[in-house]
Amino acid sequence: MAPKQRNPKMPFRERIYRFMMGRNGTDTLCTALTVSALVLLVLEMISGWIWLSLPCLALLLYSNFRAFSRNVAQRRRENAAFCAFFRRIRGFFKLQKNKWKDRKTHIYRKCPTCKSVLRLPRAKGEHTVNCPRCHNRFQVHCK
Repeated sequence: MAPKQRNPKMPFRERIYRFMMGRNGTDTLCTALTVSALVLLVLEMISGWIWLSLPCLALLLYSNFRAFSRNVAQRRRENAAFCAFFRRIRGFFKLQKNKWKDRKTHIYRKCPTCKSVLRLPRAKGEHTVNCPRCHNRFQVHCK
């Protein structure tokens, strides 16, 4: 069999595009792995801890494996799981920011039934609250 002939007139961008057809490419998890590898690399350079190069190399290799993988369905599931995990972390910090911003005018309480966080106006005394999510009524005491 003769080797494949390259089309010399085909632009480099077109060749890369054809190579990446059917492959996963970069996604949120791939970007996060690459950024964390670069952070480890900078930490290694600053601290001089040579052992940080192994996790850095492993993260870069896994990131490239994900980018060039043809098993797109599996990579999408992995990325969706990572995005769900990261969304929970981002939501926690957003809630803390909002609690700090609203600390003088509102209080935040969890519904005892569905555990959703409710933003309530700060008014002294005991109040009956109706959860908009599960319609449970419960008492809230505010100082």
